[in-house]
Amino acid sequence: MGARIKTLQQERAGHALKMIREAEKKYDGEERKKFVAYAENAPASILINGLGQAAATLCAQAKGDRNDPHWAVYSALQSWLCRGGRSAPYEPDRDLLTAITEKDRDHYLHAQAEALAYLEWYKKFAVAFLKEPNSKSQQ
Repeated sequence: MGARIKTLQQERAGHALKMIREAEKKYDGEERKKFVAYAENAPASILINGLGQAAATLCAQAKGDRNDPHWAVYSALQSWLCRGGRSAPYEPDRDLLTAITEKDRDHYLHAQAEALAYLEWYKKFAVAFLKEPNSKSQQ
């Protein structure tokens, strides 16, 4: 049987799941709650502020701490958008903010659309696997 080709949606989902599993091992308690909140808010931040501003904000909020949950969200985006290959907006092993500032408008718009598509999976997996159920009783 020949090699099976994954769809771009499958690739997004697989990468997002891998990154969420890493966060699952890394964060617990309050840090996990913060991480889920940042993952949930990332798409809205991009829609409101644009990809560059949203990414810069995540970096600023991490304050250089690569263990901070903000950095985990930024790192997942960077890993996906700067992976090279088909449909990737930026070359592999690039710093996302540098890539954003060095490439043209078409690359930026492609990266922003791809970030939003990717973050839908990322957010859903974060909620599915890391978000604690609401402790309030339903009435």
